Amino acid sequence: MSIFVYQTFEIHQDKFKEGMDNLNEMKRYRNEHFEHKVDILTPITGPDHTYALLATYEGLAEMELQNKKMFDDEEYLKLVGEFFLENIVQGSMNTQIFRSMNDKKQKEDS
Repeated sequence: MSIFVYQTFEIHQDKFKEGMDNLNEMKRYRNEHFEHKVDILTPITGPDHTYALLATYEGLAEMELQNKKMFDDEEYLKLVGEFFLENIVQGSMNTQIFRSMNDKKQKEDS
């Protein structure tokens, strides 16, 4: 059952270019070095500087394992630290975790 981690945050307007460069580098690094998929979601409606990361994992255990690996990785910690401390509005981050529903099997009529 897939797990989806949806994180929204607001990028400082005066740090937009730096924030987007750092965000793209975080996405690239996570996709290349860890066993999950990360996408950047850009706003179509709503606040213009609110962006999101969507990470997809194979399950809860995989999410925990990959998070441990990420936070043991000094290069990743540098990327994420710079992003959160310098490029996003303090208090704007919101994280939600979802899981996919299993497909319900159809009963066979006897």
